[in-house]
Amino acid sequence: MIGRVCVKVAGREAGKKCVIVSIIDKNFVLVTGPKSLTGVKRRRVNVMHLAFTPYTIDIKNDASDEEVLKAIEKAGLMEYFKKGVRIKEGIPVL
Repeated sequence: MIGRVCVKVAGREAGKKCVIVSIIDKNFVLVTGPKSLTGVKRRRVNVMHLAFTPYTIDIKNDASDEEVLKAIEKAGLMEYFKKGVRIKEGIPVL
Protein backbone atom coordinates (compact mmCIF):
# COMPACT_ATOMS: atom_id res chain seq x y z
CA MET A 1 0.00 0.00 0.00
CA ILE A 2 3.00 2.33 0.47
CA GLY A 3 3.49 4.28 -2.75
CA ARG A 4 -0.18 4.09 -3.77
CA VAL A 5 -1.44 7.25 -5.46
CA CYS A 6 -4.75 8.49 -3.99
CA VAL A 7 -7.22 11.33 -4.34
CA LYS A 8 -8.43 13.07 -1.18
CA VAL A 9 -12.25 13.13 -1.13
CA ALA A 10 -12.84 15.07 2.11
CA GLY A 11 -11.49 18.17 3.79
CA ARG A 12 -9.85 21.31 2.46
CA GLU A 13 -7.58 19.29 0.17
CA ALA A 14 -10.45 17.39 -1.48
CA GLY A 15 -9.81 16.72 -5.16
CA LYS A 16 -6.02 16.78 -4.83
CA LYS A 17 -3.75 13.81 -5.43
CA CYS A 18 -1.37 12.43 -2.82
CA VAL A 19 0.88 9.43 -2.12
CA ILE A 20 0.77 7.08 0.88
CA VAL A 21 4.20 7.17 2.56
CA SER A 22 3.48 5.21 5.75
CA ILE A 23 0.77 3.12 7.41
CA ILE A 24 -0.10 4.22 10.96
CA ASP A 25 -2.82 1.68 11.81
CA LYS A 26 -5.86 0.07 10.19
CA ASN A 27 -7.70 3.40 9.93
CA PHE A 28 -4.96 5.97 9.31
CA VAL A 29 -2.11 6.47 6.85
CA LEU A 30 0.51 9.19 6.38
CA VAL A 31 0.25 10.97 3.02
CA THR A 32 2.11 13.70 1.18
CA GLY A 33 1.44 15.56 -2.06
CA PRO A 34 4.24 16.64 -1.97
CA LYS A 35 3.07 20.17 -1.11
CA SER A 36 5.28 21.78 -3.77
CA LEU A 37 3.54 19.72 -6.50
CA THR A 38 -0.11 19.25 -5.44
CA GLY A 39 -0.57 21.39 -2.34
CA VAL A 40 -1.18 18.42 -0.02
CA LYS A 41 0.83 18.67 3.20
CA ARG A 42 2.39 15.61 4.85
CA ARG A 43 -0.26 14.55 7.34
CA ARG A 44 -2.22 11.71 8.91
CA VAL A 45 -5.39 10.88 6.97
CA ASN A 46 -8.30 8.52 7.58
CA VAL A 47 -8.40 5.92 4.78
CA MET A 48 -12.13 6.60 4.42
CA HIS A 49 -11.19 10.08 3.11
CA LEU A 50 -9.10 8.66 0.25
CA ALA A 51 -10.03 7.26 -3.14
CA PHE A 52 -7.34 4.90 -4.43
CA THR A 53 -6.09 5.13 -8.02
CA PRO A 54 -4.52 2.28 -10.02
CA TYR A 55 -1.13 4.03 -9.93
CA THR A 56 1.75 3.24 -7.59
CA ILE A 57 5.25 4.62 -7.27
CA ASP A 58 8.29 2.85 -5.89
CA ILE A 59 9.22 4.47 -2.55
CA LYS A 60 10.43 3.22 0.81
CA ASN A 61 8.54 3.57 4.10
CA ASP A 62 8.59 7.18 5.43
CA ALA A 63 10.18 8.55 2.24
CA SER A 64 10.92 12.29 2.24
CA ASP A 65 9.06 14.70 -0.04
CA GLU A 66 12.15 14.96 -2.27
CA GLU A 67 12.28 11.17 -2.67
CA VAL A 68 8.56 11.07 -3.47
CA LEU A 69 8.97 13.84 -6.06
CA LYS A 70 11.84 11.96 -7.74
CA ALA A 71 9.78 8.74 -7.81
CA ILE A 72 6.83 10.60 -9.39
CA GLU A 73 9.13 11.99 -12.10
CA LYS A 74 10.65 8.54 -12.68
CA ALA A 75 7.16 7.00 -13.06
CA GLY A 76 6.18 9.73 -15.56
CA LEU A 77 3.19 10.92 -13.51
CA MET A 78 4.04 14.64 -13.18
CA GLU A 79 1.25 15.82 -15.51
CA TYR A 80 -1.23 13.43 -13.86
CA PHE A 81 -0.45 14.91 -10.43
CA LYS A 82 -0.83 18.50 -11.62
CA LYS A 83 -4.43 17.93 -12.78
CA GLY A 84 -7.09 18.39 -10.13
CA VAL A 85 -10.09 16.10 -9.69
CA ARG A 86 -13.68 17.21 -9.16
CA ILE A 87 -15.40 15.58 -6.14
CA LYS A 88 -19.13 14.89 -6.25
CA GLU A 89 -20.76 13.44 -3.12
CA GLY A 90 -17.49 11.99 -1.84
CA ILE A 91 -16.69 10.28 -5.16
CA PRO A 92 -13.96 11.57 -7.50
CA VAL A 93 -15.15 12.39 -11.02
CA LEU A 94 -12.17 11.78 -13.32
